[in-house]
Amino acid sequence: MPRACYDRSVTTGAAEIELAEDLLSGKPEAFDRFVETYRQKIFQYTLLMCGHHDDAEEVAQETLLRVFEKLDQLREPERLKAWVFRIARNACFMRRRKSVFAPAQELSLDELMPAFSGNGGERRMEIADWSNLPEAQAIGAQLRGILDRAIQQLPEIYRAVILLRDVEELSTEETAEILEVSEDTVKTRLHRARLAVRRSLDQYFRQTQAKS
Repeated sequence: MPRACYDRSVTTGAAEIELAEDLLSGKPEAFDRFVETYRQKIFQYTLLMCGHHDDAEEVAQETLLRVFEKLDQLREPERLKAWVFRIARNACFMRRRKSVFAPAQELSLDELMPAFSGNGGERRMEIADWSNLPEAQAIGAQLRGILDRAIQQLPEIYRAVILLRDVEELSTEETAEILEVSEDTVKTRLHRARLAVRRSLDQYFRQTQAKS
């Protein structure tokens, strides 16, 4: 799935460790720097997980507050990002359980999977030809909206994986730790989630080509 649609402003590597260490040491400007760095990313994550703007805003604010309250529980500075998104994931999960905006029933993944054509014993996924589309279109606002909606349509267990792995670019190990599942489970869910999202993008590209 295209990754250029998402902002990659969150600090990584040595800068992230430095930020975590500054937070733990209580430097006055550290939390302001943390909020500036993570606020938009947390909101983006909670919006796609919670599915409603008001819920997402509340969860994002709650996440920032909990990070501040639980800083002494951060044992490994190099895992700051994974620790933050675990807090966000738990806060969003609790919010969705009582939200009036949560769907009564989510679509099954099978309803979102791509179509396949059979030729003898061989099965091939039917996809549109994306090669003729202008490169600029691949990072357009309209495609971003299609991608967001495709992710929001996924059942929660698949949505959680694709957000952490493909959007936040956490490792398989970190994602498994956050979601409390095995790494093999993460890999399986991510594969199926990507196929479902690809179907939504495929439909968009087919419609775009038909209009051109």
